Amino acid sequence: MSERLVVIGGGGAGISAATTAKRVDPSLRVSLFTEFADIAYSPCGIPFVHGREIPRFEDLFLSTVERYVEDGLDMRMETVITDLDLDRGTITARNQPEGFDKLIVCTGFHWRRPDVAGANLDGLHYVKDIRKAMEFDKLLDQLRTVVVVGAHPVAVEMAGNLGHRGLEVHLVDEGPWLLHEVLDPDVAEPVHESLRSRGVTLHLGTRVEAFVGDDGKLRAVATSDGEIACDAAVIGLAKEPNAALAAAAGLRVGTTGGLVVDDHMRASRDGVWGAGDVIEVPHGLTMIPIQGLTGSHAYAQGRVAGANAAGEDRAYDPVWVPWGMVAGDYTIGGFSFGETLAQAMGIPYTVAKGVGVSRARYYPGATKTHVKLLAEPGTRRIIGGQIHGGEGVKERCDFLAFAAKRGATLDDLAWMENIYSPPIGALFEPVAIAAQNGLADLRRGEATPEQAPKPASAVPA
Repeated sequence: MSERLVVIGGGGAGISAATTAKRVDPSLRVSLFTEFADIAYSPCGIPFVHGREIPRFEDLFLSTVERYVEDGLDMRMETVITDLDLDRGTITARNQPEGFDKLIVCTGFHWRRPDVAGANLDGLHYVKDIRKAMEFDKLLDQLRTVVVVGAHPVAVEMAGNLGHRGLEVHLVDEGPWLLHEVLDPDVAEPVHESLRSRGVTLHLGTRVEAFVGDDGKLRAVATSDGEIACDAAVIGLAKEPNAALAAAAGLRVGTTGGLVVDDHMRASRDGVWGAGDVIEVPHGLTMIPIQGLTGSHAYAQGRVAGANAAGEDRAYDPVWVPWGMVAGDYTIGGFSFGETLAQAMGIPYTVAKGVGVSRARYYPGATKTHVKLLAEPGTRRIIGGQIHGGEGVKERCDFLAFAAKRGATLDDLAWMENIYSPPIGALFEPVAIAAQNGLADLRRGEATPEQAPKPASAVPA
């Protein structure tokens, strides 16, 4: 009989692992277990349905359970794995043990829960399960005020979209500016302005002390700056790896709390792989393990794990983390890290900045594109950056992450080729402008290695 591969988890990593494995080795018996009733939808789109930017939740579904069954997968929906025995090669679900030959762990993440009184009150919502999101959406037209707790990217997107929906929104976060762990304050400032223009009140440098309720239902959020009356709260503190099952089975867990895997997504036991938010992977420059990346990272990791479980020899490179998002009406993005994180890690760098336009300056709809690059002193090799403005942020961040991975320098970018077409690209590429400015500063002796953190008092409120 052919071998059996069990995939635990039905998110982007799990479904890509299962489908890839079946495609590589059609004789492989592939079973996918998920605790949820739905499969192949985009949780990242949920805030935009709440904001009426996307008309329907149904638009977030990419495929169906029936389609995967037709492709030969054994789909175990709404089935929780309660025990994993690697020595015996068994899983237990619904009190029934089942054997496997190979295993891929894609159990994803869970949201960090607030460690304060009242965190179990009715009225606290988390962005993950699409069915719960559908129920929450039905309530929104009856609500007046929502408090968003935390400044994770999804929380920022929720705040902007709920404001767009017409609700009174308060965003509470302990950081001095939004996304302060990854975003630089100069890039955060236009994000603050955009959210305020959507009616979002920012409570930065503010601590949540309790959730206050009556008869088990939320009525206010108590903060270090006072109480905010509300009808509901959305929690977006941080994603944490859902690694408890795997850790209890004896798989090695790293410093981030995620499963340790090698470049082939192999876990610490033979015949076991991991992918997605449950694992940690090394950063391309520092090789420090990081965790909780994007859906595209999870999908790619799942493909590698699935291909290797089916007999191929695929490697997953250390990550340079291109990222991007729309905060309110404003687009921001980056790759690797910005000044804030470089300073926190003690990494020396020089800065190259430039401002260009997204289209020919005379073409309607042209917007400014702000580019900031971080380069390694001496070699001028690019090691990080952030971009904000209008069109093309995502594409530039993807390109720059790949360029950094290949060792590109400021000199390379200053003399790069670029498309010139009035509707889609200006004569002078904003990335090249930033690199040219950085080289000019180096020639004048004005660009020196930066390392000292900026004082919090200099950050816009």
